[in-house]
Amino acid sequence: MIARWTAPQYYSTVAGIIGVGGNGGVIVGLFLAGILCDYGFAGGWPSVFYVFGMVGCVWFVCWCFLCYSSPYTHPRISRVELEYWEKMIGSVDLARYPPTPWRKILASVPVWALAITLLAEYFCSCSLMTCLPLYMHDVLGLDMKNNGALSAVPFLGSFACPVTGVIADWLRSRGNLSTTVVRKISCFAGFILADCFLILLRFVGCNRALAMAIFFLLLVCISVVFNCVITNQLDLAPLHAGKIMGMVNTVASLGAIAGPIVVGALTSQQSTRSTWQNVFFLIAGINVFGAFVFLIFGSGSRQSWAD
Repeated sequence: MIARWTAPQYYSTVAGIIGVGGNGGVIVGLFLAGILCDYGFAGGWPSVFYVFGMVGCVWFVCWCFLCYSSPYTHPRISRVELEYWEKMIGSVDLARYPPTPWRKILASVPVWALAITLLAEYFCSCSLMTCLPLYMHDVLGLDMKNNGALSAVPFLGSFACPVTGVIADWLRSRGNLSTTVVRKISCFAGFILADCFLILLRFVGCNRALAMAIFFLLLVCISVVFNCVITNQLDLAPLHAGKIMGMVNTVASLGAIAGPIVVGALTSQQSTRSTWQNVFFLIAGINVFGAFVFLIFGSGSRQSWAD
């Protein structure tokens, strides 16, 4: 959908705005869940599932009535807007649905580099997303109510994702840096800076304010990587971006599954500062691996099989 509703020069910006929605949900969810557990109906914690389920139903109805796969299929689009999209994207790309070259996609090195990089990003972000409240409780000593609210604070850093997208599009538009160079710089710099903050957590002790600040800056760095990986399939093959994202996301989901499991295994016996340092070092190592994979094998160029 992004490929048919966005001009190519704004891919990073639009993908960043869309991507921040998921992290915004994490912030609201963590904050609201803590309040509902203490003051909600149906005994407290069950109200979390009722409220979130109702919100999901409302979203589904809005999606069905408002979203269409391309400007050509939208029943209420104006002629002026349709002509704009034809000019910016091209009438051929707007209307064409070519067969998916699955064999070439599965054999593409840049696609697999993207999958591995997204796996590393998911391992990091999902580990923090699901296990940060445990760290707040066991190491920083926060109660249920304050835990929900303060666990949401670091994820405000993810709102940097649209900003990093604007910067990436600006760097590409100037013509001095190719899309490939911009993507590799974003991915590598984001991962390495995030690792610096993960290592820095070793020295904060039980200082809550300092820990919150470091987690915030860590999520800012991860948002730089996230903007890169959710945009890259549009660089490789815009007409097949949805299918590539589906395949890549399936592989990367292994990181989302493994992250919380590994963190739980490392902290199940003893959830102390020292065990959490091991967790942060492990996440940092996986980030480095993902950064170098994309640096060496990643690409921002449209592939020969894309059309």
